[in-house]
Amino acid sequence: MNKADWNVNLYLLNAALLFTHQIDSAFWKEWDLFGIPRGIQVFLALNFLLLLVALHGFRQVVSGTKTARAFSLLLAAAGVFAFCIHTFFIATGHPAFTLPVSLAILGATMLVSLAQGFVVWRDVVKM
Repeated sequence: MNKADWNVNLYLLNAALLFTHQIDSAFWKEWDLFGIPRGIQVFLALNFLLLLVALHGFRQVVSGTKTARAFSLLLAAAGVFAFCIHTFFIATGHPAFTLPVSLAILGATMLVSLAQGFVVWRDVVKM
């Protein structure tokens, strides 16, 4: 697999994991966990915007544009953040995201995010 394939595949896998996590977030009513005003309404609007950014980023990665690396690093950072903040919530006693599949999605998101970040950063350093 060449460098471009790794970037595209890791971006796609990470985006799929993050948006599967967002589906899980609706089950757990994440808007309550984060104190998002107006609940599901704002949560849905935010997720719509996040999905647009992620899909636009995917288009950049597939096209190999100048902004592709930035979008890849942004998505990787989002995955690391999602893992860390939810781990904090779980560690402090919140019952959300404690089902086995929820935990597996978070764990896989962290691993893929780290791999994606490494692959993109390695490409930046080699420049």
